[in-house]
Amino acid sequence: MPELRTDRLLLRRWRESDLEPWAAMNADSEVRRYLGELLTREQSDATVTLMRAEFDARGFGWWALESRETGEFLGRAGLDVVDESMPFAGVDIGWRLARSAWGHGYATEAALACRAFGFGTLGLSEIIATTTVHNLRSQAVMRRIGMTRDPADDFDDPSVPEGPLRRCVLYRTRREETHGLHH
Repeated sequence: MPELRTDRLLLRRWRESDLEPWAAMNADSEVRRYLGELLTREQSDATVTLMRAEFDARGFGWWALESRETGEFLGRAGLDVVDESMPFAGVDIGWRLARSAWGHGYATEAALACRAFGFGTLGLSEIIATTTVHNLRSQAVMRRIGMTRDPADDFDDPSVPEGPLRRCVLYRTRREETHGLHH
């Protein structure tokens, strides 16, 4: 599993020591605000098992996110294959940070590293990102890393029950559009 390094962050393989802070994030109603129900410790641990297996099988996926300065676990960032149930296909970029890590530019920094890996190492021609229409902070990160939204691409997530989290936005960036963006 390749590691990615930025000025302040290490994107690395998941460790057993990540399970507790990851579970705390998944039990935080603010972190889960646009994601749905809170996860139990067992459910949270199962997501790590799945993320590890998918990364090993594909050579990319969700990295654990760590502060290079303190070694603190900050969340996750990475690239994921879009689920077949979605009304579009491709590779999705994403991030989820502990509340204590919000507002420091970590999501943008990690996303730029993931984008560079996707276009450079994986040779992708396009990367997409999705979130609920209400998650304005995530949409701001998408714009900061050079992604654009066409409202005609907005969609209802078939995996989400009817309600405020169902309507989503889709942002895109193509490899040729990344010139001049730092990573």
